[in-house]
Amino acid sequence: MLFQITVRYGGRYQRYHTFTVDAEDAREAMEIGAEEMPDDIAPQADLVELRVATDPDSRPYQDGDD
Repeated sequence: MLFQITVRYGGRYQRYHTFTVDAEDAREAMEIGAEEMPDDIAPQADLVELRVATDPDSRPYQDGDD
């Protein structure tokens, strides 16, 4: 299953780093994400969000035929 991880980092000016990992469950995704987080971001991180990544091909879109 694909998970999306978003890391908020920085001091006065916060920035976001987003990446995806392929894992069996949330625990494994967090472990993989911790290893894949860039070394320069890790000390500045103050918030990490984990969510199931949506497959753009399976997202429902309105076709505009209201």
